[in-house]
Amino acid sequence: MAVDVLYETKAKATGGRDGAAETLSGSFKVALSTPKELGGAGGPGNNPEELFAAGYAACFIGAMKFVGGQEKIAVPVDASITSTVGIGPRSEGGFGLTVALDVSLPGLETAVAEDLVAKAHQVCPYSNATRNNIDVKLTVV
Repeated sequence: MAVDVLYETKAKATGGRDGAAETLSGSFKVALSTPKELGGAGGPGNNPEELFAAGYAACFIGAMKFVGGQEKIAVPVDASITSTVGIGPRSEGGFGLTVALDVSLPGLETAVAEDLVAKAHQVCPYSNATRNNIDVKLTVV
């Protein structure tokens, strides 16, 4: 599938799950720590799953705004998403992820909100990247 790239960014990680990561632009830098549940010390840094959860939630709100603009649906300014990312061993070997997006769209009728979420899931780049690879559960709360 060809992508007409409109923007790209670069980030560099060092030291793996107990290292650091930063954008080459210098606008973002984070210390990384492995959670105790994955055999790490559980230090004060973040982990890749937390970064993925935050990125997916923010991107999905952007996708809802895109779809809302096309369909003349005003996405509430206080729309929010709580993203839960799980990691663990796969039955096929290796590790896998799960994702649950709890979408809050205050003031929108449930049917309208659910339709908007379903359509956003078709255009969101994170959803397209994970489709058929990661179980993504969508819930309007």
